[in-house]
Amino acid sequence: MALLLLVQLLLLNHLHLFGYATPLIIGYMIICFESGMSRMSQLWWGFIMGLIYDLFSNTMGMGAASMTLLAMMKPYLLKLFMPRDVVDSFKPTIQTMNLSNYIGYTLACMGLLHMSFYFLEAFTLSDLLLTIGAMIGGTLMATLISVCTEYIVHNRQQERDVMK
Repeated sequence: MALLLLVQLLLLNHLHLFGYATPLIIGYMIICFESGMSRMSQLWWGFIMGLIYDLFSNTMGMGAASMTLLAMMKPYLLKLFMPRDVVDSFKPTIQTMNLSNYIGYTLACMGLLHMSFYFLEAFTLSDLLLTIGAMIGGTLMATLISVCTEYIVHNRQQERDVMK
């Protein structure tokens, strides 16, 4: 989690797609939480990670609000995409969900995170097209990075399992 936050703060905050869209991959941490984890601890993790992001990015609470919203809505989004015959503790991965469901779940979560973050940042509808462009660009980039990261982690786990 600390590595994810460092990559966000040191690398991705300086990457601006089309000049204004910044991918927020800090939401990947919330996406990876097991469904059996308590709601309160998910909310606290989301708030604290968002607050740390805010402290180093000078975003005045937008990260904390967006990450807390994502943590609050994550169980409902996960229910839309997870398989029906699932035990209580379900970890959303490419292995446990098929690829299309995982991409849809990640896209929905990242879309919610970026929508809330960029609308809080703009706090006006005067530059609506720029805000929507930033949301879409950031969402697509963050989803691509998250799915690639998950795919790499999934392949490494399979290689370790084969070597055992």
